[in-house]
Order: sequence, then structure tokens, then C-alpha cells
Amino acid sequence: MVLSQRQREELNKAIADYLMSNGFMEALEAFKKEADMPGDIDKKYAGLLEKKWTSVIRLQKKVMDLESRLAEAEKEYISGAPTREKRSPTEWIPRPPERHALMGHRSPVTRVAFHPVYSVAVSASEDASIKVWDYETGDFERTLKGHTDSVQDIGFDHTGKFLVSCSADMTIKLWDFQTYECIRTMHGHDHNVSSVCFLPSGDHVVSCSRDKSIKMWEVSTGYCVKTFTGHRDWVRMVRVNSDGSLLASCSNDQTVRVWVVGTKECKLELREHDHVVECIAWAPESAHPHLVGSGSGDSNRRPPATGGRSQGAGPFLASGSRDKTIKLWDVSTGLAVFTLVGHDNWVRGVKFHPGGKYLLSCSDDKTLRVWEMAHQRCCKTLEAHSHFCTSLDFHRTAPYVVTGSVDQAVKVWECR
Repeated sequence: MVLSQRQREELNKAIADYLMSNGFMEALEAFKKEADMPGDIDKKYAGLLEKKWTSVIRLQKKVMDLESRLAEAEKEYISGAPTREKRSPTEWIPRPPERHALMGHRSPVTRVAFHPVYSVAVSASEDASIKVWDYETGDFERTLKGHTDSVQDIGFDHTGKFLVSCSADMTIKLWDFQTYECIRTMHGHDHNVSSVCFLPSGDHVVSCSRDKSIKMWEVSTGYCVKTFTGHRDWVRMVRVNSDGSLLASCSNDQTVRVWVVGTKECKLELREHDHVVECIAWAPESAHPHLVGSGSGDSNRRPPATGGRSQGAGPFLASGSRDKTIKLWDVSTGLAVFTLVGHDNWVRGVKFHPGGKYLLSCSDDKTLRVWEMAHQRCCKTLEAHSHFCTSLDFHRTAPYVVTGSVDQAVKVWECR
């Protein structure tokens, strides 16, 4: 590449400034004489060489990133990845590259969730904030502040009018999502509150904590109306089934428990994981046809626990663990239907595809994986983040997946 006369003069002045600012006076005098540069150097060239150098490195990094994305897109195109128009929505899965990478949190992202109605996603973080994003445009909307420690979980009621959050500050907060104001704060746990969700009716929320308990709260009053005890260690996540009759919890005690909401009875204790169980998800009814009869491995190891009741009756529950596996459980029998193996690190999030054919998972191996239920195999792996991938959500009606990470980014993935 040949520089113009003006570019050459500017480069020489920038080099001269660099030599002078670093005290290389003999080299400077020799350089000025060789380059025929009489007089002083203009202040506008101060630090210019370093700025150009760092910007070249930054641009090179960006070029390499774009090249890898282009290669991935070409691979998708060559392999004939179907367009959305040619596929049923039940077949849509996330494909790279991400549509948006949303930056704004100052600490790791702990949980992400879609609004059930608006084109909005929310993210919780260890920076004690909740951020609201427009997932279609990638615009930042606002920050919800109120917690004084890491926000551990967030969830909407079915109407999307209310958001609930929980935190390491030992509180649960209820937010009016139309005014973005905190309308209630619930106290009662004795340690870090690690998970929270609404019951389908929207009149109660359930939470779990490092204090080993699960609590149910009345939304209208903020009173704790039930406490479920039985776990022997930190309860990591709690989720309620579609009709609100059962709740599932997972714990550092390496178990998954299923509770009857009405009686507080522990219906099942599922004990096949070899490490902390991080996450759980109830299978929608659309997944049942893909799960019935698919258990060819784990479920054959011992006889049914319910007096010969046929395997595959459901409901079904997925759990992800630090043992790097995902297990699918038939709650009617208490048996593991099958185990999904493929992640290279802790499994941090699981979510069923609304169409029921697939299960999505994210992990500390930085990937987002798509599993086909009927064949119990990983059919797609996305290199999602540059650090541990902590959370994911799949929109119930729109073709989008959102992920969060220790890299402080929230990413939106389009499905097709």
C-alpha cells in the first residue's frame, strides 16, 4: 500500500510525537533530520500513533468476529437450513448469528425472560438491577432498581401486568409492569432467595431459598401463606406446572422434588443426579407425544414405583445438573425416562420448545443446545457466549430465544 504525500507527512509527525513523548530525544532529532521536519510538532498529533494502533487491533478483532459469523451463515446456507416459510412453527429452532447482543449490565446476567404479550425481554443481574429491552429492535427500554444485592430470578404473571423478582438481599419484589414501580416487597426467607415464579392463576407466587425452604405468597397482601420443607440444602429453582396443582424444586442436595400445592405433601423425590441440580422445567402437553414411549434406557433399570402404572403417562419434568446431564422424568411413575448427555460443563438452564418436539439447554460450556426429544439427541449447538451461559427463555408465540451470560450480555436469537 502506497501512502499519499499528506498521509506520509501525518504519519511522520505522529511518529515524531511518539518518540518525543517517550523521551527518545536522540532518535527524534535523527528522525526529524532524515524526514526533513523543521520546527515543533502540532499538538493535534499528541498520542495519535497509539490511538491508531489500538483502533487497528480493535478493528481486526471485529473483522475476525464478522468473518466467523459469515462462515457460520454460509454453512447454514450451503446445508440448506430451511427458511421460516417452509417450516411449521413447531420446527423452528434458534440459528446463528444472534439477532441482537444487548449490553448494559455491569455484572453477570443471572436470568432472562420474555414478556408474554409485548415485544419485550427482561434480564436480571448480579449488579442488583433488572433491565427491560425491546427484543425486536434491540433497544434498551429502562432499568428497574430496588434490590440491594444480586437479582436471582424474574418472572411474569400470565397477563404480563406484573413482574416478580427475588434477590440475594433476601427479599421478593412485585413490580407493576405498566408503571414500572415496585408495589410490594415480601420478607420471610432467612437467606439468598434463588428462584421465584407466579402460579398460573396469578394470585400467588412461590419462592425458594438457600435457607432450604419453599414459600408461597399471596400477591394481594404479600403474606406468606405456606412453607414447604424437606430439602436438605440450598433450593436452587422452583417451577409450577400448567394447572398450578404441582410444583417442582431442585437443590444442592442433588434431588428434584415434586410437591402437591394444595396439601404441601412431597409427592416425589427424584434422586439420580450426581451433583447439584441447577434448573428444572415442566414439559408442555405438546411435548407428551414426543416423550411417550421414548424411554429406552434409564426407565428399564427398576420396576415402576406406582404399582405397574404404564411408563409415559406424564406429566413430564426436565432437570439440568452440575453433573453435565439433563434428565427427563415421568412424574406419574417417578422414573427417569432418559438422560441427555453432551454438555461439557454445568447445565444452567432448560426450556421446552412451545411445539414440544425440542428441549433447549444452556451451560457453563458457553453453548446453547437444541435436543430432539423423540430421538434423545442434540441436533443443534450454538456457540452462544464468550463466558458461562446462565439462562435462557423461549417465547411462547414468537420465533425468538433469549440467553444471558456471565459475559454480561443478553443475546436474542431468531428461530427458523
